[in-house]
Amino acid sequence: MTERPTAAGPLSGEVEAFLTELSRTASAATLDAYRRDLIALLAFLAERDIDDWRQLDAALLRRFLGGERARGMAPRSLARRRSAISRLADHLVTQGRLTHNPVALTRAPRQPRHLPRPVDVDRLKHFLEAPHDGSPLAVRDQAMLELFYSSGLRLAELAGLDLIDLQPERVRVLGKGGKPRQVPVGRHARRALDTWLALRETLAAPGETALFVGNRGARLGHRAIQQRLALIARRRGLDEHLHPHRLRHSFASHLLESSQDLRAVQELLGHANLATTQVYTRLDWQHLAASYDAAHPRARRRPATEPDEEPS
Repeated sequence: MTERPTAAGPLSGEVEAFLTELSRTASAATLDAYRRDLIALLAFLAERDIDDWRQLDAALLRRFLGGERARGMAPRSLARRRSAISRLADHLVTQGRLTHNPVALTRAPRQPRHLPRPVDVDRLKHFLEAPHDGSPLAVRDQAMLELFYSSGLRLAELAGLDLIDLQPERVRVLGKGGKPRQVPVGRHARRALDTWLALRETLAAPGETALFVGNRGARLGHRAIQQRLALIARRRGLDEHLHPHRLRHSFASHLLESSQDLRAVQELLGHANLATTQVYTRLDWQHLAASYDAAHPRARRRPATEPDEEPS
């Protein structure tokens, strides 16, 4: 088991206090990422013999973030690092260690829009229906695959599921920020889950509440789920990289193509803003134009055979 890194130095006490406070609401993945980000900041400050938070200003943060970018840090990771420092700075302001948040005076890195390409409907159907060896692990993996695609879950949402969260036709998940929502479970996913539940006790440790467990009987971790999906994709001959977010994106895209109900997809995905859903599901111009023409009373285009001018 990898030992969790800890903050060190004269400024580490406030960082640890902030992380303890953050742990009440943030996911384990967010907490680990923020810990790494803030330890990097502490190392930067220690190299410059800075031992007072009042010395933390916008110019210093620009040098820190600029150095991270020069070392090749991706824009998304850089934005998260900036966000971690900003939330720490807010904490320091409330504690009287800073008079204001200096991160507000720095610019956020521009984010490229790299959206995952959804898997083709027919290819995904063939992939999900491919036979497996019927072992407990294979049955578990099939249930995870079906549930990812059936309900559009995030990786953390699926990994965090307990037995009590599963209902006959729906599942209760905790989304970002600990916000709960309920999503339907399709019949194929329900069948796969029932098969897994019949075998789960062969793997699960006594008293374990997690829906999905590993060989040691404990809750299956994020990395293990990602690795299993990639392994299954190779075994079943899917010549594309498969990861949980791609299944979620395929769920959203395929559902939107069929229903054309953006609001419903937003609710199912657990997005706070509709704009997030529009970007995430990659609406194209043809889809938007068709919806506009069908719905707006003064938007319908004239037939191609209609003359440009009315006869006099």
